[in-house]
Amino acid sequence: MDMFCYQCQEAAKGTGCTIKGVCGKTSDVANLQDLLLYTAKGVAFWSELGDAQGVDSAKADKYILDSLFITITNANFDKEKIMAKITVGYAIQDEIKGQLTSMPGRIPNCATWRGKTEEEMDKKSAAIGILSIEDEDIRSLKELLTYGVKGIAAYGEHSWNLGYTDMSIYKFIKKALVATLKADITADELLPLVIECGEYGVNVMALLDKANTESFGHPEMSKVNLGVHNNPGILVSGHDLRDLEELLKQTEGSGIDIYTHSEMLPAHYYPAFKKYEHFIGNYGSSWWQQTEEFEKFNGPVLLTTNCLVPPKESYKERIYTTGASGFDGCIHIADRINNQPKDFSVIIEHARKCNAPTEIETGEIVGGFAHNQVLQLADKVVEAVKSGAIKKFVVMAGCDGRMNSRQYYTDFANGIPEDTVILTAGCAKYRYNKLQLGDIGGIPRILDAGQCNDSYSLAVTALKLKEVFELDDINDLPIVYNIAWYEQKAVIVLLALLYLGVKNIHLGPTLPAFLSPNVANILIEKFGIGGITTAEEDVKTMMA
Repeated sequence: MDMFCYQCQEAAKGTGCTIKGVCGKTSDVANLQDLLLYTAKGVAFWSELGDAQGVDSAKADKYILDSLFITITNANFDKEKIMAKITVGYAIQDEIKGQLTSMPGRIPNCATWRGKTEEEMDKKSAAIGILSIEDEDIRSLKELLTYGVKGIAAYGEHSWNLGYTDMSIYKFIKKALVATLKADITADELLPLVIECGEYGVNVMALLDKANTESFGHPEMSKVNLGVHNNPGILVSGHDLRDLEELLKQTEGSGIDIYTHSEMLPAHYYPAFKKYEHFIGNYGSSWWQQTEEFEKFNGPVLLTTNCLVPPKESYKERIYTTGASGFDGCIHIADRINNQPKDFSVIIEHARKCNAPTEIETGEIVGGFAHNQVLQLADKVVEAVKSGAIKKFVVMAGCDGRMNSRQYYTDFANGIPEDTVILTAGCAKYRYNKLQLGDIGGIPRILDAGQCNDSYSLAVTALKLKEVFELDDINDLPIVYNIAWYEQKAVIVLLALLYLGVKNIHLGPTLPAFLSPNVANILIEKFGIGGITTAEEDVKTMMA
């Protein structure tokens, strides 16, 4: 096989991509991502030693966050940039080693290996890939831990960009990565680490929630325009709110309008962004539809993070990447220097030469129900539950995907009783957030908390309801969980929920390919993890 990757829900044949990724990455990019992860583990090894000996780890911590984020599904397809990042990792390892006062007795290969040519890297990638771990249960647990850590890194990088850091989170990431290097580690040692990963998933989402709300205000119930204006526009996709803020400031008064796409929709819920008159609305829907929607937008598109689909040649020259994202041939907006704003002048000048977006829909969409907003409605919600007006909440957070099986979530939302409220976050909402499901006593039946990381808000809401109803167990609430997953940020959301004690989560459209039968059985027996069947049958069983 040319590669092996099964980290996302769309892994080929439900087992793994071996020739080319379903996401679009080529085998050489996939293998370089394996090497970047390998190099990041080497940096983690030396940095963990450095932490114990008083060596400043900030550069290593940021490198590890960035490297893990680059290897997330649909983030970076640019092999030259990935190779350059690997080389930077070597330099960071050497810098840390030069400051150590004592050296360890055993040094893993990833902390010594150097590859200078593409041929050397190709050869090495075959030796260190996922399948190099022979025991399928150990491999499964190590990958589950690794993917959880990738999710932590993604949210940790967003927090870092806003100036919010937490050393304990970075230390856990290094601890987890170093644990995956141990050939003699047992399943009994790995399982507690996986649950601990969920704890740090909660911590990093709480940190990002603090970073976002202290920087931009608490999300509030908002109506978001779905139509377009007549000016040229820039479409912002991905997840990074600081990138959006800097772009809004640099385009103010320029005659260029700014629109959001996919996971950037929740930016409209933050008070800080409402002051920009040229912040027009949301264009399009979920990430996988971008090949059609980017074509029709006419103007340049800024990818701030993952969720990039390999662009068509017809609009590729309008794609700009920044941060962890990248694609060969697309202009990359450089990182900040000394924390100064990024320079978006090149994409702004490009926008001036473009036509206004082609309108693809009209109307409005309502969102902004993060924990602070929901808690303001707490009395209303509690009364509705006590009166029987609301009989059940269903959490339908997570990811969207391109497979036809995702129609299940639209059918499920349409099929639930009228006394049921959907709590959602992430791009999974695009399967149902434009349905006209109405409200219950003024409470919308779809409460959108925001991006995938805002699943934390749903947990806060559930814990508050547990307190209000004076329950001992979060699982006694009238809440069911029907969560869609796609990539590694969804993995950390799942682990966070398990750490909080949530049981009987339904996960779909399919269970992860990286779960061995034994590991899957552990999750089923210990936490009640289950799959999905048909929307009609699942509505009957989950609403019972």
